[in-house]
Amino acid sequence: MEIVLALAIGVLTGSGVWLLLRPRTFQIIMGLSLLSYAVNLFIFSMGRLGLQLGKVPVLAPHAPQDLQHYADPLPQALVLTAIVIGFAMTALFLVVLLASRGMSGTDHVDGSHSRDRQEMP
Repeated sequence: MEIVLALAIGVLTGSGVWLLLRPRTFQIIMGLSLLSYAVNLFIFSMGRLGLQLGKVPVLAPHAPQDLQHYADPLPQALVLTAIVIGFAMTALFLVVLLASRGMSGTDHVDGSHSRDRQEMP
């Protein structure tokens, strides 16, 4: 299971970095989203979820009051916060993308036209 999770994190990170290096702004936004998903999976994997299956993250009245019977709630809280911040960041970037495309007429990062696109007469 650890190998599958590590491969998923690696594929998401590699794809995100590749999309970040593209010249179009929408591809950059998608790359940032993939990188945020990879970071969320990484935070979950650092929380040792595989070792703590069936344990509750909050205090239960029937379980003893020591740390061996509870899951760590910090990775869950961090990922939930990261999801909310990532959604807000993506929405802000999309608004900036639409405004930039409206002002410049292109979606290239540097504002220039593509070399492979021919102008219509």
